[in-house]
Amino acid sequence: MTLVTKQAPEFTAAAVMPNNAINEDFKLADYKGKYIVLFFYPLDFTFVCPSEIIAFNKKLDAFKERGVELIGVSVDSQFSHYAWKNTEPKKGGIGNIQFPLVADLSKQISKDYGVLFGDAVALRGLFLIDKEGVVRHSTINDLPLGRNVDEALRMVDALQFFEEVGEVCPANWNKGDDGMKADADGVASYLEKHA
Repeated sequence: MTLVTKQAPEFTAAAVMPNNAINEDFKLADYKGKYIVLFFYPLDFTFVCPSEIIAFNKKLDAFKERGVELIGVSVDSQFSHYAWKNTEPKKGGIGNIQFPLVADLSKQISKDYGVLFGDAVALRGLFLIDKEGVVRHSTINDLPLGRNVDEALRMVDALQFFEEVGEVCPANWNKGDDGMKADADGVASYLEKHA
């Protein structure tokens, strides 16, 4: 089952916020009207996960420039998230990352997004949600396969290009490239120019 083209499942859960405060009533609905990259990772204090979270944090300004909010989710508690954020990367932590980490202790959020693996942890799911709350893109990686943060940014760029210009994005499209009109003439014209 895919969530692409459907409303993103709503949730309310505890989360550790960028300022290290614990918000016991964090709601996805509070982000309506904004682009969201919601990503799931298996567990705090593991191996691939910190590399991804730190990579997302390093590109946070690029997401913010595009009006995108980043939200991370795992089945750990808010207290585990807090401890992980307050541990230096060289000691196995992630440092003071600047986006919310949501606690999915009940595993319901992971179930609702179709990423719960073995009723134990979340796979590496990523969901691009538009301003209307509709999932426009998703990927799900197996546990050992880390994500490419630049690809997440590219998909944001593609969605925003489509929304602003009304043209679709062909294979390997990057920001600044030509789009194409979604009709036979548009495809023919694009292929003639880029063959």
